[in-house]
Amino acid sequence: MATLFQQIQAGDLWDFHGGIHPPGRKERTNHKPVALMDIPAQLYIPLRQHIGVAGQLQVKVGERVLKGQALTKASNAMAVPVHAPTSGVVTAIEVHPSAHPSALPEPTLILEPDGLDEWRPRQPLDPDQCDAFTLLERIQDAGIAGMGGAGFPSHLKLSSKQPVDYLIINAVECEPYITADDLLMQERASDILAGIEILMKLLNPKAVLIGIEDDKPIAAASLKAAIGQKEHIFVREVPTKYPSGGEKQLIRLLTSKEVPAGRRPLDIGIVMQNVGTAFAIAQAVLDDIPLIHRVVTVAGDTLNQQQNMLTLIGTPVSDLLSACGFNAEPQQRIIMGGPMMGFTLADWRIPVVKTTNCILAPTDAELPAASNEMDCIRCGACADACPASLLPQQLLWYSKAKDQDKLKEYNLSDCIECGACAYVCPSEIPLVQYYRVAKAEIREAQREELKAEQAKARFDARTERLEREKQERLEKNQQLAAQRLAAQQAKGEAETAASKVQQALERVQQKAQPELDKAAVQAERERRKAEALAYQQQKRAADQGASGNSEQPATAEVVAGEDPRKAAIAAALARAKAKKAQQTDDHGAAPSVTAGSADTAPVETAPVAEAEDPRKAAVAAAIARAKAKKAQQTDDYGAAPSVTAGSADTAPVKTAPVAEAEDPRKAAVAAAIARAKAKKAQQTDDHGAAPSVTAGSADTAPLETAPVAEAEDPRKAAVAAAIARAKAKKAQQAATESDITTETASQPEPPETATVSEPAPPVPQDSSADAATAKKAAIAAAIARAKAKKAQDNEPS
Repeated sequence: MATLFQQIQAGDLWDFHGGIHPPGRKERTNHKPVALMDIPAQLYIPLRQHIGVAGQLQVKVGERVLKGQALTKASNAMAVPVHAPTSGVVTAIEVHPSAHPSALPEPTLILEPDGLDEWRPRQPLDPDQCDAFTLLERIQDAGIAGMGGAGFPSHLKLSSKQPVDYLIINAVECEPYITADDLLMQERASDILAGIEILMKLLNPKAVLIGIEDDKPIAAASLKAAIGQKEHIFVREVPTKYPSGGEKQLIRLLTSKEVPAGRRPLDIGIVMQNVGTAFAIAQAVLDDIPLIHRVVTVAGDTLNQQQNMLTLIGTPVSDLLSACGFNAEPQQRIIMGGPMMGFTLADWRIPVVKTTNCILAPTDAELPAASNEMDCIRCGACADACPASLLPQQLLWYSKAKDQDKLKEYNLSDCIECGACAYVCPSEIPLVQYYRVAKAEIREAQREELKAEQAKARFDARTERLEREKQERLEKNQQLAAQRLAAQQAKGEAETAASKVQQALERVQQKAQPELDKAAVQAERERRKAEALAYQQQKRAADQGASGNSEQPATAEVVAGEDPRKAAIAAALARAKAKKAQQTDDHGAAPSVTAGSADTAPVETAPVAEAEDPRKAAVAAAIARAKAKKAQQTDDYGAAPSVTAGSADTAPVKTAPVAEAEDPRKAAVAAAIARAKAKKAQQTDDHGAAPSVTAGSADTAPLETAPVAEAEDPRKAAVAAAIARAKAKKAQQAATESDITTETASQPEPPETATVSEPAPPVPQDSSADAATAKKAAIAAAIARAKAKKAQDNEPS
């Protein structure tokens, strides 16, 4: 049994499922030579004319470009550049309707030709002297993509590392009206063969099969003549049947192989290229001419001249129709592509692109428009005509339901959109349009899934990276902790017992520090007390020096020797004296010795002064000074009226301020002295002395007090006053020291002296004022006792 290769060499052919035989109508253009299209006024060059992404723009508005100059640059493997079809100026780069059934706008470069058709410098290559990489680079730089209609970048197909058994050149051109490849083979068979040889060098196949329909005898003869006696290149004429030009269908016809669903021909060792692509590769390598023009079949009964035109890429369809004598009808339809797989243009300004092989301008009678869609009658004609062995009826249902899972299950991706199912459908259902929309939705969903997968992959990578960094940090921290622990253990082992004892002592000292601080605070308080006492002593010494040098040493000694306890004893004695004075007032007794007696010596007054309270002594001193001053005035002027407490006109005014300003204790002392003087005056009257004015005589005149004033010696009064001042100051210092000892927190203020600089004159009391005086003395005694008790309570233990 012959092998497959032997069968192929023998010229065996096979058949595929389905297919139809629509009217060819190729005779209108297949016997006319290819005409050259004039350069149009403007060229609209889309930046993307293939499957993939657009390249990076290399020119700007206002720039002049040369013929064949690259307008974009390929940025990745799925991109091929576009070139300037002629020399001219770039006038705009804007969106323009695309050559697509949707006519969606896409970025387009608008070139205004200058008519010079000036070429850029060209560098042809010798295929025999170039390696595969240089050839593939030239093919990509020339912008060559599949010219059979798919537009797949040619360099990607030719750069495969998989072994290739058969290279198939598709020259079938099975769709009605289209004869562009037919005329190209008739006129440029040698160039096509040169392109095939370049492909053979890149792929190194076992054999090259050129498939061509049997309705193109001239083209087949031209190819056979060009091939001559070359080995492993075979021209195979296949029966005329639509769509025998489909990739999978032609493979089945020539090799009996079937491409599995969802796979590529390369997976079974086959590569297919269009005859127009082979011609473009030859021009790119041998002549350095990029893909800037192509042959386009222009046909239709509305044209005066139907023929194939060599047209520049970017030529508007309207200019191409005008060049062929176009006469438009009402509701005229212009179709880009053949009648089976083409689509109606929404805008006649849409340009010719790399995949454009035919422009039809039929009349309504020639190609009637599709009638209204009717319900499917389930005749099954579509399934019988499908060349891909699909189930078009089920695909239609799932397309309307947008059930993408079912569409994938029923292999919608294997549909070649040939239109055979729609051609045979009695219900006029545009099946191909439904399939195209469903494919677009599936592609969009796949793109979204891909984006989601990529996002998930990035998220997983980030999570993994963060977790890895976390583990690394944890391990690093553990290592550092282990190192610190080892260092601490080594340090602990190196410490001696003596150092541990020293640390214990330091801890004990730190604990005892608060107690030392407390002791320091107490010592600071004692120091402040001593400073306050010293300050008081210095001030007292200064006051004593001012009052008289005779009493200064004694007072200083007393003050220096005073103790807080002594001050407390003195306060108790003062309370006792106040109580005794109150009892004396109640029984009418009076002291026998007065400070103002002319016959009394200083020695006799001293005991009385020592027994009296310090404040009383101060009051007595003030009274003595007043008497001395009064006596001196009496000596100077002869006689001075003595104001008595009984004077109705003068007493209330002059004595009230004195009584209000003096302390209750002072008032009690003054009252006692007044009673003593009154008693003495009464005794003098009883022994025949001159009458003295009493406090109770209401009719006594001021002149009657003169004998009393004269009886007193001014010098003796001055001496008595000095003695009283000294004793009062001494008692006052003792009381001040007692107060100072009770203060521990702050610096004591200097005590105020009890000495009165301007003493008021004594106010004698009469019998009517004894009760009030006694009451005041009792109050003063109670106050003194309360203060003494308070001082005793505040006294430090």
